[in-house]
Amino acid sequence: MSSFTNLPTSLSMSTATDSWETLQSAASKTPVGSALDEESAARTAGTGAAFVQNKLRMFDAISRPKLTLYRDHAGWCPYCEKSMLLIEEKRIPINIELVPMRSYGDKPESFLRMVPSGLLPALLVETSDGRKQVVTESQVIMELLDQWHPVEDGYRQMMPAEDDSASMQRYRQLSNLERELFSWWCTLIFRPEGPGFGSPGMLGKLMGKSSEPSMSGAMSGFLECLEKVDTALASTKGPWFFDWADHPTMIDFIYVSHVERMLASAAFWKGLDLRSDKYQQQFPALNAWLDAFEKRECYLAFKSDYYTNVKDIPPQYGPGYDGGFEDERILFQKNISGKESWSLPLSFDDELQPLYKGPPLPLCVLKAAGISGDNGELASEGTSYEKAEPEQMAEACRQMAGWKLASNGSAVAKFAARGGPKGSRNPRKGFGAELADPYAMSDEKLIPAVEIALKSVCVSLLAQGGPSAHDAALNEMKENLQTQISKDEARDVASSLAYLRDRVGVPRDLPLASARQLRAHLNAAIDVLH
Repeated sequence: MSSFTNLPTSLSMSTATDSWETLQSAASKTPVGSALDEESAARTAGTGAAFVQNKLRMFDAISRPKLTLYRDHAGWCPYCEKSMLLIEEKRIPINIELVPMRSYGDKPESFLRMVPSGLLPALLVETSDGRKQVVTESQVIMELLDQWHPVEDGYRQMMPAEDDSASMQRYRQLSNLERELFSWWCTLIFRPEGPGFGSPGMLGKLMGKSSEPSMSGAMSGFLECLEKVDTALASTKGPWFFDWADHPTMIDFIYVSHVERMLASAAFWKGLDLRSDKYQQQFPALNAWLDAFEKRECYLAFKSDYYTNVKDIPPQYGPGYDGGFEDERILFQKNISGKESWSLPLSFDDELQPLYKGPPLPLCVLKAAGISGDNGELASEGTSYEKAEPEQMAEACRQMAGWKLASNGSAVAKFAARGGPKGSRNPRKGFGAELADPYAMSDEKLIPAVEIALKSVCVSLLAQGGPSAHDAALNEMKENLQTQISKDEARDVASSLAYLRDRVGVPRDLPLASARQLRAHLNAAIDVLH
């Protein structure tokens, strides 16, 4: 029997006249929306689940924390991500202030007075006698947080015991290996590749060399270094770098934020899919380690998708250079850029980015939607969701996106209208990030039409009742767009929706499983308007 039996079949309404408040109320009446309303209130109180834009983490604390972490607003900074993963896994009570990175915005003067260098993350420590001290550098911040919250006080162990000389030596060796891997990644991605990836030439053939393309030195060095990492992980009984803990520890956090960016950049600029069957076999321990991270809800809260990463990497590290496996690279770039992957109907999983190795949505959403993990437990952490019912999962993903859009509809419409012909004016300054224009103006005259379009998209996302109700909502969206937006405005509204689509960030706005639904529904509207 369908899991959608006896649910309402649609949220039919005239999107031209109803307010965003009406849509927000409709979103809150869905099981997913109701759960997200409760979770939003809990996050504000510091007691909800991990979230990239949380501003307070209380955990079991009673009084307001004396520590404040300044981290980036969009979730782009790998060093902020490492720090936040430590805080979440160790359950450290802390205040959080969100600050733009230089690549996409100006830092507040109040922050620059405190941290003249502007470095993120930064930790503000308030002592019992009222003194304040600022600490920068993620590694220092993480080590201090670990020292100040010891195992004796009930916190998780994150570093080897000081008297465990063998583990301390392994920690130092692994830290050096991480720097070696980082160096090879930079060489591969941010410099033009040297010889390789081509025919060996006539001389090579005469010498008996294969006509198959050969790897560049940078590619070989990168893969050989990954082999060392895989060997180090394979030497332990569990998925982590150390056996003395059943959870990730300091060294795991040090690695994972950059490995996450390596996966995206290697696929996009080099055609190298390290999560493919081929590399699952070549690097089984590395992939098991990634799977283990992706089964943890707090990692999902800070994990970006490949699209977000390939947009945020260049302003931080420099431009990536095309190379590597050309045929695969061309296919992967189309997938990551959404040219062939952000269209309805969406496939259950993504070809490049596994969505269901762990919980693809916050556990509260999975619970509200009645979705169990592959272990049979409702909304369970520590398990995959690859056997979930596809339509049930798709509806939960859509409703989360609809709830997010409805909750801030007017502001989103004004933002999207920057994509109109009289928008995107930036009289003040530009930034390193390709899509960052915080001072851009909206096309004010276009905002009402953009609102009509976004309300139509929102209704299609919020539809309940399974595939037939969703199809009906999409038809309603098509009719609304065709009848309520003039031909003179249609192309400009489509440009505004594309502007918004290209700036949907993961995890800042939504987790990937939900963000791909929003992007695809925006594209469906764009197709109608074109």
